[in-house]
Amino acid sequence: MARISPLIALPPLIFLGLGALFMVGLNRDDVNSLPSTLEGQQVPSLAVKSLGELPVITEAALRKPEVKLVNFWASWCAPCRAEHPNLQALSDFGLPIYGVNYKDQDAKGLKFLNELGNPYTAVGTDALGREAINWGVYGIPETFVVDANGRIILRFAGPITRRALTATILPAIKKAQNP
Repeated sequence: MARISPLIALPPLIFLGLGALFMVGLNRDDVNSLPSTLEGQQVPSLAVKSLGELPVITEAALRKPEVKLVNFWASWCAPCRAEHPNLQALSDFGLPIYGVNYKDQDAKGLKFLNELGNPYTAVGTDALGREAINWGVYGIPETFVVDANGRIILRFAGPITRRALTATILPAIKKAQNP
């Protein structure tokens, strides 16, 4: 009779261990808290081109004495589509949101906004992604909360879900309103 090696149990144990690590990683609260050297700093310059006939973002708009969001997004980005209703809700509440269409085709970006609605006060395109580099964007969507003095209060990486909205974005907006 052949003897079964105890090593046969090793692959399933390794698989279970990796699965457990994966699940722990998915449930971490700090998953979207990538460090940003821009927090507390003035907004960087933002030289974007217009997206169709929509109002374009200007330096003056980013320096207006009001709390605002700057959101980097694209039509090809599934998480951008998922966060869109929450951006629309913030816009409907009266918060100015400036959208930067990242590495996208103008026609596709316009189609995205026509289908889902346009929550943006003004929009610009960053076809080559150079402006995103200046802002320290790792990937999209990414959103920045900017205070009335033009300082970045928060950089949020990932889609703004309901949980992120209540736990992170709204507290940052409140902090920006009461420096």
